[in-house]
Amino acid sequence: MAYLLALCSAVLYGTADFLGGLASQRTHALAVVVRSQCIALVLLVLMLPVLPEATATRSDLVWGGVAGLAVSVALPLLYQALAVGRMAVVAPTTAVCAVMIPVVTDLWRGEQLTLVTILGFGLAIVAIVLVGQQEAEAASEPAPTRAIPPGVGLALASGVAIGLFFLALAETDARAGMWPLLAVRVVAVLVLGAAALVSGRPLRMAAPVGRMAMATGAFDVAASALYLLATRYGPLSIAVTLSSLYPASTVILARGVLGERLNGLQVTGVACALLAITLIVGGSSLPQ
Repeated sequence: MAYLLALCSAVLYGTADFLGGLASQRTHALAVVVRSQCIALVLLVLMLPVLPEATATRSDLVWGGVAGLAVSVALPLLYQALAVGRMAVVAPTTAVCAVMIPVVTDLWRGEQLTLVTILGFGLAIVAIVLVGQQEAEAASEPAPTRAIPPGVGLALASGVAIGLFFLALAETDARAGMWPLLAVRVVAVLVLGAAALVSGRPLRMAAPVGRMAMATGAFDVAASALYLLATRYGPLSIAVTLSSLYPASTVILARGVLGERLNGLQVTGVACALLAITLIVGGSSLPQ
């Protein structure tokens, strides 16, 4: 049961990213994030009574608020990256960067890395290099360029912010359940709403785009709930590893719906990124 819940969580997380990026192609990413987070907050409040009973301390809520600040930076960058770049490149780049941040922090704190994690780090670097390779797709086009593909810079920055989100949530107690995530949503809505007001960005959008933004929030909060349940019914290491494969669903949707095409090096890079995520997350949970 835990394996299925974690995999469903990954599918929903990846779908949320795809819809958020697709909506951001049609309007400003900040507007999409504000609406999606508002919907996520409402749905989370409605879900709390039916979720397993949990008790949060003040520390849990504070760290949830810190995670909310990280989300307020990460999501606009992520959706903008997905909007301007190839989703099949952006999603795994962001994810592999995000999972590296907590492990790097543990290393800085003096913890030893397992051989599996070290291999994952090496593969992650290879993956980032490969997905950044662009080749001419026709004989009449110019020679291959070494310029960074659109969205990759934003993806790396978003990955760092998401990694900080993971670090903050890791400071909360498992017994707090979804309450820290409620703090995340509240802070994110307040900060992003204030940013929209200060920047003068309009939050109104066409109805179809609005529905995509709302679906983004719904898929996001559903994925979080499934992930929580997965951690209750099975080993945490398995839940984290399987749910971390969410870029795969984004890549599949980008290929099937948008018809995105990658060159051979980028396809190899995406595969390396997914494998690196598995090694880094799985390796960091092994005994030292």
